[in-house]
Amino acid sequence: MGIFTRFADIVNSNLSALLDKAEDPEKMVRLIIQEMEDTLVEVRSTSAKILAEKKEAIRRVERAQHQVNEWQSKAELALSKGREDLARAALIEKQKASDLVDALKDELIVVEQQIERLKEEITQLQEKLNDARARQKTIVMRKQAASSRLDVKRQLDTSKIDEAMSRFDQYERRVEGIESEVEAYELSQPRSLEDEFAALEAEDRVNDELEAMKKKMAKKKS
Repeated sequence: MGIFTRFADIVNSNLSALLDKAEDPEKMVRLIIQEMEDTLVEVRSTSAKILAEKKEAIRRVERAQHQVNEWQSKAELALSKGREDLARAALIEKQKASDLVDALKDELIVVEQQIERLKEEITQLQEKLNDARARQKTIVMRKQAASSRLDVKRQLDTSKIDEAMSRFDQYERRVEGIESEVEAYELSQPRSLEDEFAALEAEDRVNDELEAMKKKMAKKKS
């Protein structure tokens, strides 16, 4: 099973539970990223173990190859001493060691293939994680903006705005009442000497203009 298949199973099970509860997108995105980060840590740990297995496999191949060389040397020694029976026995052991080397090399190839696949999957997962983190910022900002707009809409749809405007009207009427009181107070105050003379001058001007109008109209009639 690949890491993405395992990762998808983990995420889908959690997301199904969240969707059933109708959780918000921000929480869901955080969960996905958390699962991706946990999976990445797990896969890197597995990769480290397989790398350790590779080193051990290489050591086993080297030990088996050393045995092949030793049995080869023993066979040559026995043959040089005229012990063909011992040489034959050494060659049999050499063949066993050689078969072990081939088997260990096959295992090493499998381990190396697993490591290569893990490297590719780790790279892909890291890229997807980076992309998810970048998209998370966008989703969070969009969610915050949408939430703010929704709050405004809700406020506009409630009676709070009407209540606030009604208070403004009340305050305006109170201010107007105070202004009226000020004007009434000013009217009730006795006029100063300057005000009296100004009133007389104004009255004279009105009288002069009135007399001028009368004379003008009298001329037109005559």
